Amino acid sequence: MTVRTTTGADAEVELSVGGMTCASCAARIERKLNRMEGVTATVNYATEKARISYGAGVTVPDLIATVEATGYTAREPSPPDVGEQRSEPDELRPLRDRLLTAVVLSAPVVAMAMIPALQFEYWQWLSLTLAAPVVTYAAWPFHRAALTNARHGAATMDTLVSVGTTAAFLWSVWALFLGTAGTPGMTHPFEFTVARSDGAGNLYLEAAAGVTTFILAGRYFEARAKRRAGAALRALLELGAKDVTVLLPDGGEETRPVSDLAVGDHFLVRPGEKIATDGTVVEGSSAVDASMLTGESVPVEVTAGDAVTGATVNAGGRLVVRATRVGADTQLARMARLVEDAQNGKASAQRLADRISAVFVPVVIALALATLGFWIGNGAGTTAAFTAAVAVLIIACPCALGLATPTALMVGTGRGAQLGILIKGPEVLESTRRVDTVVLDKTGTVTTGRMSLVAVHSPDTDETDVLRLAGALEHASEHPIARAVADAALAKLGTLPTPEDFTAVPGLGVQGIVEGHAVLVGRPRLMAEWSLPLPAHLAGTLTATETTGHTAVLVAWDGEVRAVLEIADTVKETSPEAIRRLRALGLRPVLLTGDNEAVAHSVARELDIAPDDVIAEVLPQDKVDVVKRLQSQGHSVAMVGDGVNDAAALAQADLGLAMGTGTDAAIEAGDLTLVRGDLRAAADAVRLARRTLGTIRSNLFWAFAYNVAALPLAASGLLNPMIAGAAMAFSSVFVVGNSLRLRTFRAA
Repeated sequence: MTVRTTTGADAEVELSVGGMTCASCAARIERKLNRMEGVTATVNYATEKARISYGAGVTVPDLIATVEATGYTAREPSPPDVGEQRSEPDELRPLRDRLLTAVVLSAPVVAMAMIPALQFEYWQWLSLTLAAPVVTYAAWPFHRAALTNARHGAATMDTLVSVGTTAAFLWSVWALFLGTAGTPGMTHPFEFTVARSDGAGNLYLEAAAGVTTFILAGRYFEARAKRRAGAALRALLELGAKDVTVLLPDGGEETRPVSDLAVGDHFLVRPGEKIATDGTVVEGSSAVDASMLTGESVPVEVTAGDAVTGATVNAGGRLVVRATRVGADTQLARMARLVEDAQNGKASAQRLADRISAVFVPVVIALALATLGFWIGNGAGTTAAFTAAVAVLIIACPCALGLATPTALMVGTGRGAQLGILIKGPEVLESTRRVDTVVLDKTGTVTTGRMSLVAVHSPDTDETDVLRLAGALEHASEHPIARAVADAALAKLGTLPTPEDFTAVPGLGVQGIVEGHAVLVGRPRLMAEWSLPLPAHLAGTLTATETTGHTAVLVAWDGEVRAVLEIADTVKETSPEAIRRLRALGLRPVLLTGDNEAVAHSVARELDIAPDDVIAEVLPQDKVDVVKRLQSQGHSVAMVGDGVNDAAALAQADLGLAMGTGTDAAIEAGDLTLVRGDLRAAADAVRLARRTLGTIRSNLFWAFAYNVAALPLAASGLLNPMIAGAAMAFSSVFVVGNSLRLRTFRAA
């Protein structure tokens, strides 16, 4: 979708648009709005939103009136955090009810038409009774859309479905009441002959009912997918704390909803709690786990005067925080807007069927009219002429086309689910074909996402003693780095002694008595406070560890520094192989992280990623900018991530791949979800998506080829109803069989 920019716009509004049935509807609304003086609009079919900038001479009611005059509905949406919380069943119930009605009633109609043994004496009248609700009630969304399109001189798949099913049904009614089809005991002649017929005994009720059911099923599943378009925003907003403990002026405490928090309020954050909103620490010190927002794997030590961000987790001590930003001004709310902007700015991929039908539908209607005029002009009679014209419309009705995308997508997504790959919708598949660059988040994507003990450097001391004494102290701490040491010690030793005394020194480490030894575990500053010198052979190790970006923890007991513990977020064992597979698919890997340069380049070396393709120390909005910059350079970008800080970039990318082990916000913003959390699944996902797209393309080709090949027969008046039925059945069987081949897809 092209965005046209103008100058002088002094206001912006976002409208929720209803009634769109395909991407061409969004384009039509956009054209109408952009014709207004001083208005620049973009309309997104996937999110059903219109983002509009307008000048002083235009009002929001004017914009809504323009959308409504185009045949659609528009309203100003409620804010995401207080908006309507309609459940999926409530939103989709009308469409689901129409689909269930169509399935139940059309199944016997199709069965009786195609199986002569089921054609009892009055079977045709039962078919009419069952098909009537399908063609009227169930197919009403198509008829309504066709009428709207007709008023604006447009034609889409809805037009073809409506015209074809209506023509098939009305001609069947005529044949039953005024022709010979209503004769008791009438059966469809089971013969494959090419001969001209007056059509008086032909019934096409199974075509009308079957096409309606197939297309309606595709619409229903598409609507379910579209319902999730705003899920990324909801997931982001759900990350924040719900309640907060506010400190009162008289020294008391009061629990309030976060929405009641005001700038300047002082609130309490206990260990393990989420920080309610952006603020400044006024009392206490602790380690704050901000990895979900920043991507930084190492917890951030904060003390009085330091800024903290809402939705991050207090991993250590008690904090008192003064609120500096609340509501829509917080970093979390700004990130939600980033995701929404990225979703609105990403052009919705039009369905291939919609593109072709923009030409195919008018051609078919023109051909039907030309057929009618030709046979009347040649004296063949009105009945024969009308039969040929209606046959053109019927044979053009997209029975197999209704199966082309849904069946391939159903089989492809089903196979993907077995392999731990979830594909959200057909529009995702077109992106996989064009992607040439894959941007990889570091923490939790190519690395494990948690701190681990990488090495114990203790040249003069037994490693078991180091782990036993250090692990015993760290096991009593809640700090993420302490947990890494304790977990490694437990894994090696099985059990750890209980400290006789334990004290956490905020921001520095821990100290205590273990097995009669005075033990210190922490930063160099902690050792300096106890006047413990760092031996020369460990000083070099400390410097080398910090140079690689890893965290160094010193261990001392009985007045002597004895070891350096090297802590880091380690690369997953499968990540190097995954990078090789992505390269084999023609993708250029780029490492993008909020971590520091040293850590990023250390990881890149393990993955064999070029230094020029490493981008470090970036904020969430910077990640979006990096993706935009690559796109502006002509690259089609895939983004792989797992954190909240990746959500906006996943939405902005041409193809977003979310690790299923990550946050809900990232998963909802992505186009593909990798359930296993294994980066190798990213390469499998691209391969599967490309193959599924290829299957859909071949399905569409054969569906249209069948229509095009049969149209000359229909226009010549030589289309026997059994040939039409057999051709429709063969086309549908081919589409289903071709789609089922996706079940043979194997992970590399």
